Order: sequence, then structure tokens, then C-alpha cells
Amino acid sequence: MPSDVVSVDTGQVRGDQRDGHLVFQGVPYARASRWMPPERAAAWSGVRDTVTPGSPCPQVGSSYSETRSTDEDCLFANVSTPSVTGAKPVMVWIHGDGAIGAGHFFDAERLARQGDVVVVTFNYRMGVFGGFGLPGLPHSGEFGLLDQRAALEWVQRNISAFGGDPGNVTLFGVSFGATAVGSHLIARRPLFHRAIMHSSFTLVDVPRGAWYPDLEALPSLAFRPVAEIQEIGAAIAGELGCADVSCLRRLPVSKLLDYPQIMNIFQPVGYGGSVLPRLPGDSLEAGEFLDVPMLVGATRDEHKSFVELFRPGAMSTEDYSRLVREAFPERAVEISREYPVSAFASPKDAWATLLTDRVWARATFRQNTLYARKAPVYAFEFAAQDAGHSADIEYLFPEDDFAHDRALSDYMIKTWTDFARSGTPGWPRFSEGQYVQSLAPGAIGRVDYAAEHKLAFWG
Repeated sequence: MPSDVVSVDTGQVRGDQRDGHLVFQGVPYARASRWMPPERAAAWSGVRDTVTPGSPCPQVGSSYSETRSTDEDCLFANVSTPSVTGAKPVMVWIHGDGAIGAGHFFDAERLARQGDVVVVTFNYRMGVFGGFGLPGLPHSGEFGLLDQRAALEWVQRNISAFGGDPGNVTLFGVSFGATAVGSHLIARRPLFHRAIMHSSFTLVDVPRGAWYPDLEALPSLAFRPVAEIQEIGAAIAGELGCADVSCLRRLPVSKLLDYPQIMNIFQPVGYGGSVLPRLPGDSLEAGEFLDVPMLVGATRDEHKSFVELFRPGAMSTEDYSRLVREAFPERAVEISREYPVSAFASPKDAWATLLTDRVWARATFRQNTLYARKAPVYAFEFAAQDAGHSADIEYLFPEDDFAHDRALSDYMIKTWTDFARSGTPGWPRFSEGQYVQSLAPGAIGRVDYAAEHKLAFWG
């Protein structure tokens, strides 16, 4: 058998040889009908060429992504491996956003080659296809999580054929993907052995106006009770002219995607169902999660990206004062004293810094504290210039035209793959004095995270 052909449990696949390593794209890991749990992919005869990506899952694109798709046959995995022999550490990536994206958008060649690991990326159902609910519909709000679980099960069955060790799997992700990693930790299925989370918002709430103008306060950015998801689904079903799920399943994908903000409405993951028994924050407080080594962190300027994206115009001092009053009416005066506009380059910069500290840093620090009660936790902060949300990811998945600090990228690739191999990145645990490693060009070392983000002020 040629070295670029391997056998998985559904047939043979042929990959693409690139500079001494192999890439397989568009390998079916599961199949699923609309709002049904995923099943094993159908078997095929002969050798299937897997040299081009499979279709992304349905999505409408956004101001920062032009990707669109109406193809529900979309549960594909991609594997980058230095060799199909041996038993290398495996890293399984869950992409972020939860309403747009696909696994093949992340070029894992350099991560796999430099780190001598096998990297798996994959697609999963998102938005209305991954998080929809309806009264009486089993698995409401959790179809995307079930797809991710199916991908991990596929890895357990098949990754040895690609030179990977199914007994050493690291699950990692960013943003919505990192929050999904946290969900799988809480679900406690022993399908992975280490976890890495970039900018997880498991514990993030939403003060009024913190994301979009006029958005009301929300107790959780990531999660919503299944019963509430089902109520929203029933209301939207009526507006679409359907009385039951059978009618909804017959609607064209394009009609569902035409409903305003349909992907974002069902982006939150349901809790109180079959995967997440209760609000994940409560599960973390109770120590109900897998005890595995974790590498967890965020960027230094998380919310700057969201302020630029959702408030693109100029912001005056008066605008800033109004936003503070609306978001934090009981503490507006003292917050304005702690974050005066005069201390920042602009009112917009003050608002972004305030929300980075209150929304992201506070939640990240609390999350690390809860994890560290039970598991080995290693904390980091990505601190390159203008280190907004997800700015660290291109350092792990650098493309050929990567124009940032190559030394920092090399350090992160080595450290992340060392963690996948051994369970430690080489710096002290968070529990040892609340240690946080700062990652900045030419300045890698400890940062006083609590002081930097005024966590004593936020309580």
C-alpha cells in the first residue's frame, strides 16, 4: 500500500504529500440529518481521494468572513501528519465563532511538522443547525456538541492509521471552540487526555451594551437553558409557517438562513439536556469536570476586537460616560474614576480596556481558579501588540505569508506541542502563586495578571 493511502473504519483514503508530511482533507467522520444526532459515516469502496476540503457547514458569512454554504453534508475531518507510522501525540482543533468557519481554514502543516504531532481539524454544525431547539425535540441546543463528540470518537477509532496515539489526545480550541472544550470537560467523556483553551467564555456574562449597541444584559454569553431555546425555536417555527419539526426539516437551507440573525440566535449551547446537566459555571464550582492537564489563557486586549467590530464609529467622552452608566448603573461613578478617559488614548480605548478587565480577565481568572482546585492548570496571556480576541491563533497556525514575530510563533508551537506530548508547557502551575505566563515578542515571562487587569477592583 502506498504511503499516502491509509485505511479508516469506513474505507481507504488517499492524502496529499507535501514537503515530507501528509495532509488528508475532507474525510467524512460522521453523517447527520437535520436536527438529529450524528451517526457513523457511510462506508465506501475503493480509495477515496482526500486532497481537497469538504464543504463547510451551512452559514451566511459575516462582516469578517465571506464564507457561505448551504450544504448540510458537511461533517468532514482534516488530518496533518508527519508520518502515518508511529504513535505521535494528537491535537484535535475546534474552530471558533459558532456561526461561521470550517476546520480546513486552519493550516496545521507547520504545527504538525515542527511539533512532530498529528493535528486534526473538523467541521461541525453551527447556529440554527447546531443549536436549534423545539419542545419535544431530543438534543435541543446540543447538535454541534454531539458532532464534536463524534469527531473525537472518530479519532479514537482511526487516528492510529495516521500515525497518531489514541491514548494521547489533546483537545484545543479558541473562543466558541475553547468554550466547547470546556463543555466536553464538563460532559466527562474520556475521549481526550489534555485540554487547551484560548479565550474561553465559559464564565463570561454580558453587561448591557458590552457587545452590540442596545444589547440587553445576559447572564451568560455562551449558554442558554434548553427550555428557553425550545421556546425561541417554537416562536420562529410559527413565523416560518411550520407547526412541527417535520415541516421545518423540509424547508430549504436557504429559507432558514434568510431568517434575520438565525445563526446568531441559536449560537448559545443548551444546558439542562443530555450533554450539559446544568449551567457550566455551576458544574465548575462543584468540581464536576474531567481531571486532565489544562493550558488555559486569553489575550491581553480581548475586547478591543469587539469594540472595533461593533462600534466602528468615533466615540466621544460623553458616549463613554453613557455606556458606563448603562452597563454598570450601580458602580458608574467609581468605574469612571478607575478608568478615566484621560488615562487612555481615546474613549474607545478606555471602553475596550474596561470590558477586557471586567468581562474577560475576571472570568478567565475565575475559571482558572476553579479548574486548579482539581486539575493541573497552566495559565498564559498572549500579549503581542494589539492582542485582541483570537490574535494568538495565527501564531499556532501560521500561513506562508505570516508577517508577525516568527520567534514567538516558534516558541508557541514548541510549547503547545510539548504540552500535548507531556502535559506541561515548562512553566509553573497556575495554583503556584496564581502563575500566568505572558507571551510577547522578546518578553516571555511571568505577568501579574490580577494587577494588570485590576481584578481586586472588580471583585
